[in-house]
This record gives sequence, C-alpha cells and structure tokens, in this order.
Amino acid sequence: MDFFPIFLKLNDQTCLVVGGGDVGLRKARLLRAAGAHVTVVSPELSPAMAAYVAAEGLHHRAETYSPRCLDGMRLVYAATDSETVNQTVYRDCEARGILINAVDQPEICRFITPSIVDRSPVVIAASTGGAVPVLARHLRARLETLIPAGYGDLARVAGEFRAAVKDKLPDTTARRLFWEELLSGPFAERAMNGQADAARLLAQQALATADAATLMKGEVFLVGAGPGDPDLLTFRALRLMQMADVVLYDNLVSDAILDLTRRDADRIYVGKKRADHAVPQEDLNLLLVKLAQEGKKVLRLKGGDPFIFGRGGEEIETLAEHGIPFQVVPGITSAAGASCYAGIPLTHRDYAQGVTFVTGHRREGEQVLDWTRLTNPCETLVVYMGITQAPSIAAELMANGRCGDTPVAIIEKATTPQQKVHIGTLATLGELIANASVKPPALLIIGDVVKLHDKLKWRGDGS
Repeated sequence: MDFFPIFLKLNDQTCLVVGGGDVGLRKARLLRAAGAHVTVVSPELSPAMAAYVAAEGLHHRAETYSPRCLDGMRLVYAATDSETVNQTVYRDCEARGILINAVDQPEICRFITPSIVDRSPVVIAASTGGAVPVLARHLRARLETLIPAGYGDLARVAGEFRAAVKDKLPDTTARRLFWEELLSGPFAERAMNGQADAARLLAQQALATADAATLMKGEVFLVGAGPGDPDLLTFRALRLMQMADVVLYDNLVSDAILDLTRRDADRIYVGKKRADHAVPQEDLNLLLVKLAQEGKKVLRLKGGDPFIFGRGGEEIETLAEHGIPFQVVPGITSAAGASCYAGIPLTHRDYAQGVTFVTGHRREGEQVLDWTRLTNPCETLVVYMGITQAPSIAAELMANGRCGDTPVAIIEKATTPQQKVHIGTLATLGELIANASVKPPALLIIGDVVKLHDKLKWRGDGS
C-alpha cells in the first residue's frame, strides 16, 4: 500500500489550514465535521471562507505563513495556490513530525484525504493514493448508492450493547461470533428500518441467551471459490469467508480470492498437483474434523464447485461421520466459467445438444472412461484436469470414432487476467500443448461449439 488507511480522532484537537481560498474552505469544513479546533492562516480570506470562519468561530491569523504557525498543531493542510509555500509548510511539518497534506501535491503529502461516505458512526473512505482523485469520487458515488443510510442507525443501536456484550462474553472470539450472528438477522433489519426499540428488544433477547460454548462450537464451511475471478463469488461465500478462523485452500484458488478471507485467519495450503499432494485427501478430511473439534470455524475453500470433481462429497462424508456441523456453498464450476469467458457456449442448437463433464485425472485402479459414449459429435465434451493425459485422451476418442478434425479449445487460468485460449483439433492436441507450453490449471473443451470462439469471444483470449 502506498498509503496506510487510518481514521484519526481529531475531536478537540488543534489543526491548521494554510490558505484562505475555496480549497482551504473545503478542508476546514472537513476538520470541523470531525470536531477539530481549526486555525486558518492567510493574509486575506475569500468571501465564502470569511463567512464560514465567522459562523463557526474559527481562529483566523491574518498573516503570511511562518514556522511559528505550527506551534501546538496536530495536523496541517497546505492549501495555498503557491507550490513554494506548500513545500515550505511540508518541510517544516516534517521537521516537527506533524501530519501534513499539501492539496493536489501527493508527492509532499504525509497523509491524503479520501473520498468519504458518511453514515456516522459508520464512515467509509475510498482513495486512489492521490493518483486519480476523480476516480475516488466515482467510487464514493457508487458506494453511496450501495450502502443505505440505515447503517448509521444500525451502528448506533448496536453500539449501545457493546459494554453489555463484553461483560457477558469476555472471550473475544465468542464476542465476534455473537455480533456476526446478531448482525446477520432480524436485529439488523429492524435497526436499519428505523425500528430502534424493536431492534433493542431483539438484542436484549439474544444477549440473554448467549452462551460462549455454543457460539464457539466448531463448524466447517465448504465453499466453492469459482474458476478464479473474485467477482464470480456468491454473497454467501463472501459472508462465510469473513467468519472463518482458519482457511484451508488449494492451488486452484487465486490470490485475489484468498485476500477476501479474514485477514487474521490462519491459512493452510492443502493443494494437490500431479504426484504432489501437500496433504493427502484422507489426512485432509481428518484435519477438517480436528480443527472443528477445537472449536474453530473452518473454511474449506475449493476452486470451482465443491461437488464437481472437487471431492467435496468425501470431505463432508467424513464430517458427518464425526458429527461435525457443516455448510456447503456451491461455486461456478470451471467449465461454466471457462466456456463463458472464452465465448464458447457449451450447448448450441446448431452445434451441440448436450454436454458431458469428465476428469482426465484417474485414481489408481479406477475404471477407464467409457470412450464410446464420449464420441457423439452432437455433444460437447469438457475435460477437467486433463492436460497431462490430453494426448492419450485424444487418441482414445479418435480410436473410438471421434473425428481427428474435431475442434478443441484449451483454456488456461480461466476468468483471470492471465486467461489464455488455444485452439486446435483432436489430431493436433498433443502438439498444441507442447508448442504453447500449456500448464495447469487448464480445461479442455472438445466439440463443434469451439468454432464459435472467434466470433463470440468478448474478453480477448490472451494467446
């Protein structure tokens, strides 16, 4: 981060605005809104600034800036139209260790002022680090429409119970879980709708029955992370990702998605690659049980969908055997995400009337695929985890009757900025993978629908 986000408590603190024009006026208003005592230094004031100084009772020093103006100041805005003066203020503040913002000069700012969404006591700040202030204002406008004013009412009513909750639940984890449960239910709806008394009653009832042991009972969240783009996560997935104490994730989960989990949650990598399993599946199943038995909220974050070649069924089967509570959240499976982002519909009236999902990764001793069933030219075949076995898969399909000129798409890192799409045929599949140095995660789409890629691709294919 170029700037560390922080909220300052400026109530009754003395702050300085150097500059008496409209820019300084905007900063003076922000400081007063935060409860600061504001001094304005400027030989002259604009009419609007003069009126505001008089109305708010601000201290005006009708003089040019000098270092003595910094005496006793907590925070300073340099808001003059002279870069030289602003730079002088910056140097003097740096020498004294005073926070300084030179308006529209980010290179001499120790802090910057974000765009603010005020739902006091809820305050949300958006910033581009001074690079594009207009973009920050656009973000604020979007947030204004997304965040109802009722969040301020919710925060005020909930804040009334903070001390009581702390007394009833001394353990910090139990308190966090209590608040997460309370804020996800009817209490929040009542408070945000202006029904403060009804909300208080619900909070009192919840607190009266709150029990730390029950709140801290372990649970497992089996969550599908989708194919890679964090925008494809479900709302429920995001909510549970923020509740987890520990996160178990695999190599198909992108960093952008992992960053959406709780920052203070423990993270354990349990990924599987060919002949390299960080944690064998049987051990992973038991690890989920062990962590839940320790009272933790455990997030098992899986790429794609947990129940489509994700072995999610095996994991919750073990949890059920041990009596561990669990929730399952579906995700967009890789075939759906990859085909959509590549502009390849899996079914189409003119090209394919059906689709079959198979996995190219076979467990030792498992039966081979029913190749004859997979050679219908009117169906699309999607192969998960099939890059290593792709040449033999192509050979089996052709040996059982599928034409060698059947189109094939290889989609690497689907739905991410690094997505690449490679187009070939069954006959050239092995050569295509070798020449393009294709590496997992990648998906194979086999069938005439691949012909639509050049016409329907809407993101570019990165190849």
